[in-house]
Amino acid sequence: MSGNLFWGRMAGWRHCEVLILCVWCVLFLSGQLQAAGGLTPKEKSEVQECIQLGLDWLAGQQARSGRWTANGGEYPTAMTALAVIALTSEGSTTMQGKYSLQVRRGVDFLLAQSRANGLIGSQSDQRYTYGHGYAMMALAQVLGEEEDLERREEIISTLKRAVEFTAFAQTKAGGWGYVSAKDGGDFDEGSTTITQVQGLRACRNAGIPVPSDTIERAIAYIHRCRGVDGGIFYSSTSGPPGRPAITAAAIACLYSAGEYDDENVPPMMNFCRKNLDDISGSALGFWHYAHFYYAQVKYREGGEEWQNYYREIALKLVREADPSGGWSQGFVGNVYTTANNLIILQLENGSLPIFQR
Repeated sequence: MSGNLFWGRMAGWRHCEVLILCVWCVLFLSGQLQAAGGLTPKEKSEVQECIQLGLDWLAGQQARSGRWTANGGEYPTAMTALAVIALTSEGSTTMQGKYSLQVRRGVDFLLAQSRANGLIGSQSDQRYTYGHGYAMMALAQVLGEEEDLERREEIISTLKRAVEFTAFAQTKAGGWGYVSAKDGGDFDEGSTTITQVQGLRACRNAGIPVPSDTIERAIAYIHRCRGVDGGIFYSSTSGPPGRPAITAAAIACLYSAGEYDDENVPPMMNFCRKNLDDISGSALGFWHYAHFYYAQVKYREGGEEWQNYYREIALKLVREADPSGGWSQGFVGNVYTTANNLIILQLENGSLPIFQR
């Protein structure tokens, strides 16, 4: 090969490399190229716009009393707590941020629901442990950023009593039911058990004393409810089949309790992957509940598996959002669905200690 021919070919290769680089840059800047399963710039913009519309819609649903409610005005404690968690996931606190007024009013409403026995909520609510658990989570998340000393002391006092109530409400088997063990004849079930454990973990993270034996008994309860396929039963007395939604929640619960190396997690994860990785599935009618927890699990797992999952679920939620903001799917109500979806979409923010890796 002559020298001129060799250098001519080399120049041709350099031109090709430059052309490929230019095409890559055009695709990247136009938002058509994604890396490692993540969102493209264009998709990120769409997701952020969807989040902003959702947050604005949620903030606009707050009553003057500071509460949010589900369909028919039900579950004000649970809905208010979830709404506060969604708004604080954006970065707002009771004192600062776009939604500080709504967060402050929501926190004040939750504090006003604290009873002498430690329950946050009303015993007339037939599922009051949900609200109690979510309220512990919400109040524990805002405590670290609370600058009003009087409100801070009230939050601490409220959470200490709430922890005592949760310990008192635990069943002999180590779980929790829709109401306390005393009020519910010692009945327990998985979903409310998970809510209590995450609430307790959030309190412990915030510096509130939590009895270690209460957590240990709850972890043992989860272990007893696991089937051979890894699925978690509805209750300690129900037996199989395992429930995908409760199984996802149970893994999130174990992670919240610091049990990252629990030998029960791998079979539970396999069960969830089989039943929840296809996000078009119904999750037996509890899709939003299931993915509220499964998203937390995937986020803590991190890596490309999280990126792929987040892209798929984020784009699905963008497609399903109402044009005016918020989401109207699900049977509990728009506030519940919207708060859940916003928490999922904002996990990447890492704003709240309970969801951080």
